[in-house]
This record gives sequence, structure tokens and C-alpha cells, in this order.
Amino acid sequence: MKSNILRKVVAISALSITFGIAATSISTTAVSASSVISAGASQLPQFGDSGPQVVRLQEAILARGFSIKGGVSGAYSKATRSALKSLQKVAGFKATGSLDSKTAKFLGLVDVTALSTSSLPAVGSTGDSVWSVQQALINSGFAVKGGADGRFGLATSIALGKFQSAKGLNVTKIVDEPTAIALGILSAPKAVAVAAVKAVATPVAAPVAAPVAAPATLMTFETLPIRGHKGDLVRALQNALIANGIPVKGGADGIFGVATSVAIESFQIARGLNQSKVLDINTAIALALIPSLESLGLPTLQVFPMQGRCGFTDTWGQARSEGRSHEGTDIIGARGLALYATNDGVISKVSTGGRNGGNAIYLTLPNGTYFYYAHLDSFAPGIAAGVPVKAGQVIGYNGSTGNTETPHLHFEVHPFGGPAVNPYAILKAVDACNVTDVLPQP
Repeated sequence: MKSNILRKVVAISALSITFGIAATSISTTAVSASSVISAGASQLPQFGDSGPQVVRLQEAILARGFSIKGGVSGAYSKATRSALKSLQKVAGFKATGSLDSKTAKFLGLVDVTALSTSSLPAVGSTGDSVWSVQQALINSGFAVKGGADGRFGLATSIALGKFQSAKGLNVTKIVDEPTAIALGILSAPKAVAVAAVKAVATPVAAPVAAPVAAPATLMTFETLPIRGHKGDLVRALQNALIANGIPVKGGADGIFGVATSVAIESFQIARGLNQSKVLDINTAIALALIPSLESLGLPTLQVFPMQGRCGFTDTWGQARSEGRSHEGTDIIGARGLALYATNDGVISKVSTGGRNGGNAIYLTLPNGTYFYYAHLDSFAPGIAAGVPVKAGQVIGYNGSTGNTETPHLHFEVHPFGGPAVNPYAILKAVDACNVTDVLPQP
């Protein structure tokens, strides 16, 4: 059940990936009391309530890609209830629109459980103690690939190693006592003070630093600022460039003009990125303005799936015939354009004559992630189920078979073999619609 929920978390995240850019200093010895909500059902905010707990709930809903009419208002209104209901439905919960303990834990709103030295989880463990470690890592700014799923696997070990390295701890990649104390899930050993008159040990509580946070500026894959824009998003971009040692003539004035374009190009040259002079997805990730695909548990494509000239927009969730919802990105291009394997993998399935998808290919990676290509005009020679392919290899040709009249590739992404996620940002990161020559074949 938890693995299914994990996969659906990825789907939710990819609907519209949103996060806050903030100058935030978080204590490593305590989890902010304002960032969590008690798990007690009677204390969870409900319809009609208002206040900071509702604000936190609304921010958590937005962070998972669901919009709330009116935004973060602090009032548990019909709009908030409707958004929560949609989230619960996608996550596989009972869609009530009410914040129950299960949904609150899923949203990361429930406080982590304090552990004892005897209950520190080990690799391979499952349950609430693992969830507490994972959520404490996330609260401290260290992403756990796949989220807090309560399973101590490789993703948790990697996150622990990064946390330990950043905090100057011994990098063991396990939950040892110093790490648990730094995460705020284990009480620090009490200091002993010896009184001048009495030789009596007096416990002294360890000091706890209060977290300090600055207001966040929201940026998404869909709202990256472009030339001519003004405002907080542009200022966030300029400040990020300056923080990375790239001067912006005129400073962070919130105006995206020539000076900002020049600074972006300088940053791209320094990092070995494509010198687009615009804030593309890869540049935004390198500037830490948006999260990396990997940190969200999403796959990275090695090659764009279609030969140019082509084009695509974000059509995720659009209505389709028979009440269906669009679960991919349509890449529009002329009939006969080459279609490429995006990654090294195996052709797991080839189908023909499908009522909706027509001629289709399933390309599967070793971790279970698979990509679905639909509406192909024809398959490349030798392409069949069980055939291994290399990234960039031609596997078929663009067409309009199935339920469509316009030649295009319907492209879906299924991380770890789970539900489809919005592939727009994943495709945008490797957009090569301007590359008209067929790639050299492996």
C-alpha cells in the first residue's frame, strides 16, 4: 500500500512542480513547531477554520501541484476543501475534502515522532520510525527520493549521507545517535553541571535554536521569468546569479533586461550549460531556483524523443474523448520524423492497431520506469518486444495512427512503473525540437 502511495506522490508532484525559494536557516536540533500539525484528529484544521494551520495546509496542497482558488488565504473555504478532495482522490485516499490524520501525514504536516536510542531504524526497516527520520531529513532541507514512504532503502541512506556531510558529522549513511540528535528526533545527552557547594550532578537542558525563515518567492517550471518580465521572480533570479558569483549590472532590480540576459549567459558558460541566454529549466535547476528532477523522484531523459522540427506545450490533464484525461505530452511534428529511444533500456512491448494509441511502443528502464510512445506511423527495423536499445537509437517514425488525425507523438512517463506523471518539464529539460538532422546511430 505504501509503495502505491509513493508512486502516486510522484504523480502528484509532477502535475505542476512548485516550491518556495527562500533564504531559510533551519535549526538542526529541532523541527519548527509552526511547520507541523498535531496528528490528533480533534486538532487538525477543518472546514470553516482559519489561521496559520490552515495556511500550512494550503501551502502543502499547492506544493503538490494542486491549485486553490484564491490562493493561500488562511481560511478553510470551499476552494480549499475542493483542492484537498482532488488531492486525496489522486493519492488513493477516501476523497472527503476533510483533513484526517492519514492525509495530514501524507502531506508532511504531522510532527515527527521522537525516537529513543533503542528504536533508531536500520537499513531495511519499515514503519513510523523510518518515516520520522525521512520527514526530519526533508524538514531540514534534504530531499529523500520518493518522499517519506516509511521504507529505509537506498534513497534514505543517500539523504542521510548528504545530511551528515553538510553538518560535519561522520558520514555513515545510517541513523547513528549524533545524526538523530542533529535531526531533532533524539534528545541530546544532558549536560552535567557541578555546583560549587554540592557535588551533585544537575541536568542542564541543551539549548535549542529557533528557526528563522524569510518570506518565500514561489517559482515553478511553468513560471520561469523571461526577457521583459518584472517583479519578485526576476529579482529571485538576479539574486541567485549574484550569489553564484555572476554580477548583474544594475543589481537585483527585478527587471529582466539585457543585463540579466548577459549574466545568465555568463553563468551558463561557467557551468558548461547550453548558452541560451534565457532561464531554461537546466539553468534554473543549476541556480537552485527550482528542484532537480532527480530530487523529485522523476527520471531524466538522455535524448529528446523526436527529430525536429517539432513543438509541444503542456497539455497534461486536458479533456479527451469518452471522459478521459490527457496523461502525456503531445509532440507535434511531420509524419515520418524519426522517434528516438530517450534512454538505454529494453522494448518491453510493441502494439499495433490500438483504438486510442494506434501503433505504440513501451520502453522500460532497469528501475521499472517506462515510457509510452503512441500514434507511430511505423516501427524501425528490428524493433520488437525484448529488444535492448540505446539512447538516441531510432525506434520508430511519427504518425497519426489510433484516435487522432494530426501527426504527433503522444509521450507518457511512468516512474518506477507507477502512474503517469506530467512529462512536460522532463521533456523541456532536453528540448531538441530545433535539431532537424537525424542523430548519429549507436
